[in-house]
Amino acid sequence: MTRGQKLSNKALAAVRAPVEHGFAHLKIWRVLGKVRTDPRRASALVRALLVLTNREVAR
Repeated sequence: MTRGQKLSNKALAAVRAPVEHGFAHLKIWRVLGKVRTDPRRASALVRALLVLTNREVAR
């Protein structure tokens, strides 16, 4: 790969990693597999779980 492609991949990986880690931590909360509600309510639930997960990981 060219130097530009390598730099581009590195920048993309830096943005993707925190998001992927967040999803990995959210998978711990099995309730997400059972959510059958309005998407707005589900996204509020995901945000709340992400806050709790981040607090747990930060300990």
